Amino acid sequence: MKRGTTLFLKIAVILIGIPVLALCIFLVPEIANFAAELYPDIAYMKYLVLIDLYAAAIPFYFALYQAFILLSYIDKNKAFSELSVRALKNIKYCAITISILLVAGMPLFYLVAERDDAPGIILIGLVIIFASMVIGVFAAVLQKLLKEAIDIKSENDLTV
Repeated sequence: MKRGTTLFLKIAVILIGIPVLALCIFLVPEIANFAAELYPDIAYMKYLVLIDLYAAAIPFYFALYQAFILLSYIDKNKAFSELSVRALKNIKYCAITISILLVAGMPLFYLVAERDDAPGIILIGLVIIFASMVIGVFAAVLQKLLKEAIDIKSENDLTV
């Protein structure tokens, strides 16, 4: 693969991370404060929202890092290696972790949506969960295909 294509994809990975970082810095505290204002009797609501959203951001950035590493392997002509399989496996686990964390946080978002009468919050949460699961399944399929390709390649290398 040409270096320009992987460079474009590396830039895309970085550009995906920047808006999420901005959301984590500016929007997540506002969401937590809003949830605390809606439920003043539940003092820890703000912290639950913060923990849930920031905990989901950690595997997101780890998955972006793994995607960056995978693109580096492609640059070095190591695309068909166990390192690439491991990177895809890590991306799969990160996507599943994000989905689990957001599913665990859905009751909080339901409470906020119920009090604020904004069902779009739940819909946005479900879209993010679904997208994360799709990425996880896609990474699992790619991991399996890459593993089979590596096995076929190693069999062909052993054949004289």
